[in-house]
Amino acid sequence: MTADESPVARVRRARRMYRMLHERYPYAHCELDFSSPLELLVATILSAQTTDVGVNKVTPIVFAKYPTAADYANADRAELESIVQPTGFYRAKTDSLIKLGIALVERFDGEVPPRLKDLVTLPGVGRKTANVVLGNAFGVPGITVDTHFGRLARRFGWTEEEDPVKVEHAVGALFPRKDWTMLSHVLIFHGRRTCHAKKPACGACPVARLCPSYGAGETDPDKAAKLLKYELAPT
Repeated sequence: MTADESPVARVRRARRMYRMLHERYPYAHCELDFSSPLELLVATILSAQTTDVGVNKVTPIVFAKYPTAADYANADRAELESIVQPTGFYRAKTDSLIKLGIALVERFDGEVPPRLKDLVTLPGVGRKTANVVLGNAFGVPGITVDTHFGRLARRFGWTEEEDPVKVEHAVGALFPRKDWTMLSHVLIFHGRRTCHAKKPACGACPVARLCPSYGAGETDPDKAAKLLKYELAPT
């Protein structure tokens, strides 16, 4: 966002950047493995302060042992802690999962509710987690403001807000509601692969010419390409 950019110009620029990034990552998706709303809710809680890759190594064991909300409600704390320990903060996460199971059984007949207002009342569930579940398990559009999304939204000049809820509302106003979930995936993919926190690969970024933060990272195309991660990394 520049000082002389009008609201209309910002909307146009933001939507153009999204289209270009969607072309770069047409396969962008939730990188947590799951097959039900409950599994995604559990995986998202476990993903706090760790990587999706790390969570995906643990969840097959978790999901097999605790297939229902009642299983979490009745879980042996020490046993669950030992299983989720590799994800870090395992005592707090175990506490959240047991309380989550109890809340789901007592208030929602053991089912994950498909409404934001209900999801955010559950233990361990904030707006970010709720929007992940809504968008990916229920097909309800939502913006997931994790560290990557917030960083890119500010770098792109879409908002100057720091608070995740304010970022969610500010960015949501720039895009049609139907695009919110995929927009979240695309920005998170770009943040993990190209627009890194410390060394953004500006010279290998498809939206560089539309980005007011161009130059914050490596601008030489060859050097920037070496900073790319995951499937974009040069072989």
